Amino acid sequence: MRDFKLWLEFEEVDPGNWDKENEFCNIHVDLPDGRHYGINVWTYKFFETAIQNSIKNKDNLSGLYLIPPDIFVKELTRDCIHKTIDDLLRVGDLEKVLNPSVLATATDSN
Repeated sequence: MRDFKLWLEFEEVDPGNWDKENEFCNIHVDLPDGRHYGINVWTYKFFETAIQNSIKNKDNLSGLYLIPPDIFVKELTRDCIHKTIDDLLRVGDLEKVLNPSVLATATDSN
């Protein structure tokens, strides 16, 4: 298991009043080497809720598209998110593992 500190918005802001299966939150991951990450997390069920909200509110061309979070998870619990971050760190650096398709160099965009 990798060493990191995890801050979860749902534990700090209105704890006990979150829908762990249909919600989104922000998390912070601090690594011992000083790297810090702010990560947007959605549950799988919240993806559908976000689509319906976009259609209803006529956002994102009335639901034609969504800008995704950094990570989708099954549920907003410390256990689920801790296991997710631990596994992602096993794969590599978070800045390389999360949404690498949106990273581009100047030569890639031409």
